[in-house]
Amino acid sequence: MKFKKICCLASDNEDAQAAQKKLDKKYGCVGPDEADVIIALGGDGFMLQTLHDVLDRGLPIYGMNFGSVGFLMNEYRENDLIERLERAEVAVIHPLRMSAHGNDGKEQTALAINEVSLLRETRQTAKLRISIDGKVRMAELICDGLIVATAAGSTAYNLSAYGPIIPITAELMAVTPISAFRPRRWRGALLPRSARVDIDVLENQKRPVSAVADNVEFRDVASISVKEEGSIDITMLFDEGHSLEERILAEQFVH
Repeated sequence: MKFKKICCLASDNEDAQAAQKKLDKKYGCVGPDEADVIIALGGDGFMLQTLHDVLDRGLPIYGMNFGSVGFLMNEYRENDLIERLERAEVAVIHPLRMSAHGNDGKEQTALAINEVSLLRETRQTAKLRISIDGKVRMAELICDGLIVATAAGSTAYNLSAYGPIIPITAELMAVTPISAFRPRRWRGALLPRSARVDIDVLENQKRPVSAVADNVEFRDVASISVKEEGSIDITMLFDEGHSLEERILAEQFVH
C-alpha cells in the first residue's frame, strides 16, 4: 500500500503528544481532511475513539501503542514508518448498529466496533428477553447484563465476561451474559454475523437498564436491536507478521 499524506493524532498521554510532534516534523503530517492514512498514538481506547471519529471518511488507521495493553496497536518506532505502512497487513471489519428504544418511547442509534452491552443501573438484576431474527430464543434471562460482541471485540469486554474468542475471519458474533443468575449455567451463544439480535428489557421501570455501544451510553432503555452494518468498512493496519487475525489466534493460547 502507498500513502502520500499522513495524519498523526495523539491521546492526551504526554509521551504520545511528544511523539506526535516528532512525527509531524519528520514526515510533514497533514490534517485529517487531507490525509489518506491516520496514525493513532495512544492506547486501545484512543484507537476506538479514532476509528469512530474518522468513520465517515473511510481512512485506514495505523495505531502505535502508548497505552496499557495495546491489543489494537503496533509498537512505536519513529524511523521506518513509511516502510511499515507499505508492508502493513490489512484488517477490514464492520461495526454493529444498535437501535435503542427508551422507556419514554424515543429511539436512538449508535455504532459499536467492539460490542453492544446492556447493563443494570441499580441493585436490581436485569430481566431480559432475547430474540434472534424475530424468534424468541430465551424468554427470560436474569443477569447483570448482556454483551453482543464482534470478532474484533471478542477479546475485550466479552472475554472478561468469559465469552468466546472469535477468529477475525469467522462469520460470527458472540452473545455473552454478564453474571447470569437464571438460567445459571447459560454461557451465551455464537450467532452468524447476519443475525439480528432483539433484546427486550422486562420490568424496565423496576429494573432499569442502560445500553452501551462502545463508549456511547443510552440510559433507561426498554428494548434494543443489534445488527452488523455491512455497508461500513473499517480498515486497520498492522505490522507484517502481527495481523489482527494472528493476535486473536495467539490470545487463545495465553496462560
